[in-house]
This record gives sequence, C-alpha cells and structure tokens, in this order.
Amino acid sequence: MAQIITFGCRINAYESEILKEKFSKIDNLIIINTCAVTQEAERQCRQAIRKLRRENPDARIIVTGCAAQVSAAKFAAMEEVDLVLGNKEKVEIEKYINAPLTEKTIVGDIFDYDTYDHFLITGFEGRHRAFVQIQQGCNHRCTYCIVPYARGANRSVPAEEIIKQIRELLEKGFKEICLTGVDACSWQPSFSSLVKQILEEIPDIPSLQFGSLDPAAIDDEFIELVKTHKNIAPHFHFSIQSGDNMVLKRMKRRHSREDVINLCQKLREARSDATFGADFICGFPTETDEQFQNTVKLVREAGINKLHVFPYSERPGTPAALMPQVPVEIRRERAKILRQEGEVIDE
Repeated sequence: MAQIITFGCRINAYESEILKEKFSKIDNLIIINTCAVTQEAERQCRQAIRKLRRENPDARIIVTGCAAQVSAAKFAAMEEVDLVLGNKEKVEIEKYINAPLTEKTIVGDIFDYDTYDHFLITGFEGRHRAFVQIQQGCNHRCTYCIVPYARGANRSVPAEEIIKQIRELLEKGFKEICLTGVDACSWQPSFSSLVKQILEEIPDIPSLQFGSLDPAAIDDEFIELVKTHKNIAPHFHFSIQSGDNMVLKRMKRRHSREDVINLCQKLREARSDATFGADFICGFPTETDEQFQNTVKLVREAGINKLHVFPYSERPGTPAALMPQVPVEIRRERAKILRQEGEVIDE
C-alpha cells in the first residue's frame, strides 16, 4: 500500500486524504506532502525523507506540497527523492504516478494557477471532525509569511461544490464540519455569505466549525449568524500573531489589538458560551520586552484561553527575515511565557 506522509496545516491534511483515496492501493509508492511555513518545517521534511528511503529502499518517493513549491531545488538535490511536484502539479498527480521519469522536478509558477482545486472526498481516516477546503491561496503579504509563494493567489471554491462536499461527509456520519483554507475568510464574494448559505441549505448540520479566522475579515453579518444559529460551534480560533500595534504593523497584519478585544466582546455578547483560541508569534524582529508584554496582556484582556504559540523563525524570501532579529533564546523564552497563559494546542 502507498504511504501518504503529511506535514503542516489542515489544508495539507485535507489534500492528503484525497491522495489516500486515490492511491492507497498502489504498492511501493510514498508521497510526502510538505510544509514550508518555517525552515524547521522544511528540515523535518528532509529528515523524514531520508528515514523513509532507508526503510523503503525500493519505493518511489514523490515530494510535493509547499516546501516542494518554494524549495524545489533542495529536494531535487536529495538522492532519496525520485520526483518533486509543485502544488499546482499535485492536483494532477495522476499524470505523474505511473509515467516514465523523464525529469526530476516539475514545479510550475503557482501564480499562473487561477482555478480552485476540485476534489470531493468521502471521509477522514482516524478523525471525528472533517475539514472542507473552501479556498486556496492568499492575496495578503504578511512580512513573515512564505505561504502566498507556495499556494498562489486567492481562489474560491464555488458554494455549490462546498455544499456538495459537506453533504457527502454528513452522509458518511461526520457530525463536525470545519471550513478551512489558506485564508478562509477571503472566500469570495464574502465569507459570511458562504456561512449563511450553508446554514440555509443544510439547516440540520450538527456542528459547523472554522479553521483559523482573520480578525480583520469578521463582519457584523457573521456575528449575527453566530447569534441566531446554535449549530455554529462557539469556539473561534483567530490568526492574531501579536498583541502590540507596532509589531502588527511591521507584520503587515490588518487588525489592531483593539480590534481583537472588540471582536471577542461582540462574539461573547452574541454567544455567552463563546471561547477563543489564537495563533501567536513570539520574538518577531524588533519586538521589545514591552511589546511582548502587550501580547500577554491581550490574551488576558480578550479572554483567549487556547494558544498556538510559535517562536519566530526566519523564512528566507520574506521581508521579516531582513529585519533586525531578536536573539533565538529570547524568542523561545517569550514563547514559553506566553504558553503559560492558556491551554496550548498543537493543531
């Protein structure tokens, strides 16, 4: 049976389920779906590839995903790797599985990819919650983030395809449906209109959940939906990254600390049982002790109790990597301090 190895985010988890359904019965095939969010993520991918080759000397190893897209040459240089495919090519991976190997690297310009990835899956192995991909890519340029260069521009899956996918998963017995994407709140024409349409067309959906939400994109229509539809799960996870306004500006985030506090207050007013989680980066370039303490204060003031905390990691090719860096030991210490402010989550 084929092995599908997944690194990184929920989008990769979703895409790996598709790969499992398509290729699980093929012998001596290993597909590594890589992550590029940090240099450490790439290092772990390369380490896993070497281990997999030692354990499977006769297998065909295909490397794809975000790290393959942005660092194709590094993976192609590995003798353990048979083929490197970009994220665009991953969608058409059937073309390459059994084809004669004429070149080792097939990675196109992701910004030439202007369509959504059309997949319909029937389940998630070993999970009680199913993820539904609603869009791909990102049009924003946060200074620490390489993802737009790995995933391309924003591309929305049509609402009818999303609803079809949700119904398929509900029929398979899943009770929890989580909408996810690279930048899910950028679904067009609007994220709130999509949520509203899902709830109108599938009113008996047991639990509608969301991946990471952009605070700058949450509008009053979404809050009203939370208030009126109790099958929206009352936990909201935000991509906040910092609680200091100057750091947020240097990150090129589109929200302020005040926006986050006000948003959490509005959601609590809409649902008294609302709880909040968030992503944070500690030790972003130029971050002072006082600015870091503003992040700690934000967690307390907004009542955020589930924390996904990262020490900042330089990512070559991003503007932040060229800024004055905070010493690594300080980044790690700040991350340790922030994790103590709430329950740490890994996903």
